[in-house]
Amino acid sequence: MKRITFTAFARECIVHLEEEGRYSTAHLYKNALRSYSEYLTKPLVQFSDISRERLRCYERQLTDEGRLPNTVSTYMRMLRSIYNKGADFGYVSYENRMFHDVYTGIDFSHKKALCRNELHTLLYTDPGTDVLRDVQSGARLIYQLCGIPFVDLTHISPSNICDDTLEYYRMKTGTKVCVKLLKPAIEIIKYFKYKTRFISDDEKSKYLFNILRNEHNFRTRQGYTEYQSVLRHFNQLLSTLGKTLGLNKKISSYTLRHSWATTAKYTGAPIEMISESLGHKSIKTTQIYLSGFKASDLARVNMKVCKYAEV
Repeated sequence: MKRITFTAFARECIVHLEEEGRYSTAHLYKNALRSYSEYLTKPLVQFSDISRERLRCYERQLTDEGRLPNTVSTYMRMLRSIYNKGADFGYVSYENRMFHDVYTGIDFSHKKALCRNELHTLLYTDPGTDVLRDVQSGARLIYQLCGIPFVDLTHISPSNICDDTLEYYRMKTGTKVCVKLLKPAIEIIKYFKYKTRFISDDEKSKYLFNILRNEHNFRTRQGYTEYQSVLRHFNQLLSTLGKTLGLNKKISSYTLRHSWATTAKYTGAPIEMISESLGHKSIKTTQIYLSGFKASDLARVNMKVCKYAEV
């Protein structure tokens, strides 16, 4: 059996993920490793420290600390991934169903979608300041673009729009997505483009909404760090918008995406067009189903979903 600590191997995995530009997954690995190390009160975790009993005790501690089920699941799935890779490399003898007794699923009962009245308030009630009105317009655009992920919104270039149709490839999966632009979405895009007319050429971005700079690719550490900073700022403004409008819920860009999917289901969209939730049991499977529908069919569904929030 080859000799290496679980911690050292995990760090090797993290470096490899970062080299591939997978900084989000690397971040999850780091958090899971840090959390389990703190639980054991050991700076270096050994492969022998991964056992059914210790994992069960670790799960109980996380639950007692008030961690949400999805947080517990994320930590467990990251640890499982590292453990399984270690077994593949011969650093530990593989034990079948090692993580069988701890929670590694997705909790769909923790609802993130807004109800109809909340959605209407967030997207259409005047928040009273120009800054929050711009944030509200951005939130409305995300919703009107079928709950587009914020990372994809920030990376849209003018060339992605042709004949009132937005075509882009998901940053996360590389899957092609086509969205027929509704008139309200076109108006918001024109508004944001007008706002950037007076920015100097040195400051302008190659992206449509001038949110990210050109220098760093998203798959580089600098690009990922810049994007995370922009995402945090947008979510903070969304939270402020929600509180200003009297919404007693945690609101983020993900809330908008989840709300679109939930509303699409509620308004009668074929289940094949959306996942049971935005967690997607399989994003690839969902996209395979979506590819079977015409853009006009998707546009009709999106129009229903957007009208639902307007009324």
